[in-house]
Amino acid sequence: MKIIMLGAPGAGKGTQAINIAKEYDIPHVSTGDIFRANIKNGTELGNQAKAYMDKGMLVPDELTIGMLLSRISEPDCEKGYVLDGFPRTIPQAESLKKALTERGEAIDAAVDIEVPDEEILVRMTGRRSCPQCGATYHVSFNPPKAQDVCDRCGHALTQRSDDKPETVKERLSVYHAQTKPLIEYYGNEGVLRQVDGTMKPDEVFSAIMEALK
Repeated sequence: MKIIMLGAPGAGKGTQAINIAKEYDIPHVSTGDIFRANIKNGTELGNQAKAYMDKGMLVPDELTIGMLLSRISEPDCEKGYVLDGFPRTIPQAESLKKALTERGEAIDAAVDIEVPDEEILVRMTGRRSCPQCGATYHVSFNPPKAQDVCDRCGHALTQRSDDKPETVKERLSVYHAQTKPLIEYYGNEGVLRQVDGTMKPDEVFSAIMEALK
């Protein structure tokens, strides 16, 4: 199974990608992990990507796809993989399709986890973490016993900068402009599977498994 995960930031793509990968015994391939591995190992593509990232620029599609194709050519991807974080735009999806077609391969399913913007805002802006011990909380779903204080070590909790309301709204705006069109793209390809992401995580996973049958 070659699977792509779609959905807004905070929809739970990463969690479900890991679950799907375990269920099918295939690798969870995250573009963030690929970037880090290439940069850490000092590969040619990694060094080129780092040069862009160090300047705060986006890594060009051809570099990202080069690293991705290198990763999915490894032996552990023979039975398939779950792609998390790629493609993010129509041009990336078209480049991926072209590259896979040349290898006689294709994407089997694009799983879209549907969550309304209002819920994404609640989910992401409510997250808090402890910089001391790494414990994580949510002001609504998993609050600490004392407000803004870590249960485990008593340190003051913090909110990540990318969980602040203005940042989340900006990320959602980018998602709607660039990534959401992929839903229609994969619908036209006949591989789209949509599930309700507002349920509990285990219910979402059950719905995904049902959709993938």
